[in-house]
Amino acid sequence: MVGVRGRKIVKLASAALVVAAVVQELRKPSSERTWHGHLAGFIPYDFRPPTLARVRDAWWNPDDPRIFTDRVFGVGWAINVGRVVKLTQEKVA
Repeated sequence: MVGVRGRKIVKLASAALVVAAVVQELRKPSSERTWHGHLAGFIPYDFRPPTLARVRDAWWNPDDPRIFTDRVFGVGWAINVGRVVKLTQEKVA
């Protein structure tokens, strides 16, 4: 079980990643800012307004081979529940 100290560390790390992503975008010329990309080449971030299509692709896309997809808004990953369900159904069958 994660204690108070562990939760504080996670919150600080999350805040640091958000700040790093915003700084990364602000360092670009304004015409090149997309407000989505990757930190250190692998941590996804996206600060664009979410769309239904992006929510569906991140959270319910059984044909995408990835279980962890880019988050729809914020920093980090989402869980592709559609893929998990499909894999579970294949195992049971």
